[in-house]
Amino acid sequence: MIALIRRICGWWYGATIGTLVHTFFNGEKVGEDVQGNVYYKEKKGSKRWVIFKTDVEASKIPPEWHMWLHHTVDYTPAEKKPVRKEWEKELEPNMTGTVHAYYPTGSLNEGGKRKKTTGDYEAWTPGS
Repeated sequence: MIALIRRICGWWYGATIGTLVHTFFNGEKVGEDVQGNVYYKEKKGSKRWVIFKTDVEASKIPPEWHMWLHHTVDYTPAEKKPVRKEWEKELEPNMTGTVHAYYPTGSLNEGGKRKKTTGDYEAWTPGS
């Protein structure tokens, strides 16, 4: 029962019933990425969309599919494999809100302590 309610109301958990019905009647599958996200285009039109395998999270879309979704390129990565540079890193998910999130030095989550300034900085005070 909970799964049905999540499917009807919770777009952030995946495609809603409305999206699935629209995709069934109007969508044409064009490809799938390594994470299992499935990409569609409109049969009669120019709209493009993705149905995520897991929770909806834009950072889970690889750059080459992002370019196709936003009409930067007309071909899909399935049609034309992207050239990977040796310095390119693999796609990493957004870790914000997890225990693996990045916190810079001085962040409250890292104790709130910063290094002392070097003297080239003078704090502003109101009225001075």
